[in-house]
Amino acid sequence: MIKSMTAFARESRSGDFGELTWELRAVNHRYLEPHLRLPEELRALETSVRTRLAARVQRGKLDCNLRYVPAVGLTGSLRVNRAFVEQLLAAGQEVGAIIGRGVEPSPFELLRWPGVLQEQDRDLDEVTAAALDLLETAIETLLATREREGERLERLLVDRCDRLQESVVRVRARMPEVMTSVRRRLADRLAELRAELDPARLEQEMALVAARLDVDEEMDRLEAHVAEVRDVLKRREPVGRRLDFLMQELNREANTLGSKSADVEVTREAVEMKVLIEQMREQVQNLE
Repeated sequence: MIKSMTAFARESRSGDFGELTWELRAVNHRYLEPHLRLPEELRALETSVRTRLAARVQRGKLDCNLRYVPAVGLTGSLRVNRAFVEQLLAAGQEVGAIIGRGVEPSPFELLRWPGVLQEQDRDLDEVTAAALDLLETAIETLLATREREGERLERLLVDRCDRLQESVVRVRARMPEVMTSVRRRLADRLAELRAELDPARLEQEMALVAARLDVDEEMDRLEAHVAEVRDVLKRREPVGRRLDFLMQELNREANTLGSKSADVEVTREAVEMKVLIEQMREQVQNLE
C-alpha cells in the first residue's frame, strides 16, 4: 500500500506527572528531515525520538512538537544562585563608577536575568517514559493518516492510468487513417513532378516520411510505462522515487508523440496525455 508524505497527528496523555501532548506534522521531502521542539527539561529525549522516527518513517519533512505541563506540586523548587547575583551587583557597581552614576536594581529586575533562578533537579523518569510511549502512539496515528491519504492518491493515479491507456488506444486506432492521409497529400503534391523523379526514389522518400510519422514505438513504451506504474502501486514499500522516474519517462514519450504528430486529433491526444501525466506527477511528489 502506498503512503502519502503529508499527514498530521496529535496525541495527548495525562497522569500523575502532568500532561503531555505530541504534534507531528509531515510534508513531502526527498529525504527524512525531522525538526524537533522539546521542552527544556526533556531535551535528553532528542536522540531517542530521532531513532524512533527513523525506524518508522522513510521520507518527509517532520515537524515534531512536544508540550509538557507538569502536575501541580511537581515542579522543582526554585533557588537563587547567590554567587551569580553577587557578581551581577559587583558588575553593576563597576559600570556605575565608570559612568559616574550608581543605580540600585530592584530584586525583580535581577530575577529576570537568566541564571539567577535555578530549578532543583527532579525525577523525570516517569515523564520521559510516558513521552516516548505517547510518541509511538502519535507515529501510529501519523502512519494511519498517511495510508488513508495514500489510498486516495492511488485511486487518482489508477484513474489517470486508465485514461492514458484509453488515449493510447485512440491514437493507435487513428494512425492508419493518418498515414493514409499523409501519403495521399504527399502523392498529390508530387504528382506534377513524377515525370522528373525516379519512381523508386519517390517511394523511398515516402517511406522515410512514413517512418518519421510512425509512433508505434512511442505507444508501446507508453503502455509499458503505464503497466509499470500499476505494478509499482501494488508494492508494499516506498515507491515515490520510482514513480517520479516513471513520470519523466511517460512525459518524454508524450512529448515525442506530439512532435511527430501530423494530425489534429493525435495532437489533441498528446496534449491530453501530458495533462494527465502532469496531474500524476504532482501527486507522486507527495508519495513516500
